[in-house]
Amino acid sequence: MADRTKGKAKEAWGALSGDEAVKEEGRAQQRKANAEEEVAQRERTSRAKKEAEQAERERDRQKVKDKGLLGGVTDPLTGRDRGS
Repeated sequence: MADRTKGKAKEAWGALSGDEAVKEEGRAQQRKANAEEEVAQRERTSRAKKEAEQAERERDRQKVKDKGLLGGVTDPLTGRDRGS
């Protein structure tokens, strides 16, 4: 965020002073800051996706564990779970 702000300041200073090189340098600094933020966002998204996948696997494992050895098969006569 600081690089983006510095870049905007440089761009503004370049525009005020008529210095195109400083103005372009400010724009380049802003583009760099934007690119770095995009990379950081992709990393956060990837990490969140991996955590969600892990949570889903854990939930599925717990579901299988809760059903017991017979997987929730019920007795057709009593309607009760055979695994209990």
